[in-house]
Amino acid sequence: MSAHDRSSAAGAGVAGPGHAGRALRMLLPVLMLAVVVGLWEAVVRINAIPPYVLPSPVNVVTTLIQDWNLLFGSLLVTLVTTLEGFVAAAVGGILLALLFSRSSWLEYALLPYAVVLQVTPVIAIAPLLLIYLPQPVAVVACAWIVAFFPVLSNTMLGLKSVDRNLAGLFALYGASPLQTLGLLRLPSALPYMLGGLRIAGGLSLIGAVVAEIAAGSAGAGSGLAYRIAESSYRLNIPRMFAALLLLSVAGIVIYMMLSLASYLVLRRWHESALGKDS
Repeated sequence: MSAHDRSSAAGAGVAGPGHAGRALRMLLPVLMLAVVVGLWEAVVRINAIPPYVLPSPVNVVTTLIQDWNLLFGSLLVTLVTTLEGFVAAAVGGILLALLFSRSSWLEYALLPYAVVLQVTPVIAIAPLLLIYLPQPVAVVACAWIVAFFPVLSNTMLGLKSVDRNLAGLFALYGASPLQTLGLLRLPSALPYMLGGLRIAGGLSLIGAVVAEIAAGSAGAGSGLAYRIAESSYRLNIPRMFAALLLLSVAGIVIYMMLSLASYLVLRRWHESALGKDS
């Protein structure tokens, strides 16, 4: 066997366990989900629990198929609100963090108010926003409030985590503040920024749902949160579970998409993504 063949075989041996490990990580959650769903179905059938108390998984899926048009339309309304709140949080958080990095006085003046927004429950703010703002704007504002602070804080942390030796090197060579920002500070902060965006994606969905519940509006423009509340009032528990299932799937998809985007951006140069290829 030639040296090239031996190295190829060794590479295949190394790659095998890696692929098997990734397959196992994907398979285990699916198996756990199957066990939980099977136990749920068995408990409902054995105890003859009525659907208005606890619907079976089969009943939930059947309701999801039957009410798909209604639930999917509501899902789109919620997702649009989530996207608008997420974009507002991403743009606002990153821009404000850049301003804070340029002016300590501005950071001292405005950061406490950002913290106040973060620690105040959005369910307490939503009724006030609905009084003073149009309902669509108020719902987006709730999603923005919840998602804004993680982007701001993570980006600020990244901008302050620049290697001092590299910063000194840039200063030694006379780099302008704009060059230092574009070539050093922003690339160094990018992993932190993307981490904040991953958190903000799920939080913007939570904020949209909370605001929709507070708004409580009916009609064609109603989101999934209203469908959940409506189903609860009417004791249509299978539809409520179906709407919750859609919300959970939407949250998982949002997180996976943002994680994929983060990996694609960082995979060629940052340790957090390089380790996933091994």
